[in-house]
Amino acid sequence: MAPIPTPPAEPHDSPEAYVGQEAAQAERLARERGWTTVRSLAPGTVITMEYRAGRLNFEVADGTVTRCWKG
Repeated sequence: MAPIPTPPAEPHDSPEAYVGQEAAQAERLARERGWTTVRSLAPGTVITMEYRAGRLNFEVADGTVTRCWKG
């Protein structure tokens, strides 16, 4: 039987720290901190709910991060 794969480690980072930042600056900071994928979404965007290790999601309104979550 094959071993269960170990998901990649995520940065030790608080998504709440990005809320209120300018979107481009927040994305640069997230990548510097080790997030492999950073996704910016408009409020109310319909997305799938699969969890992807290493991904950080930003909800952006008027160029500012209003919500942030992992996966």
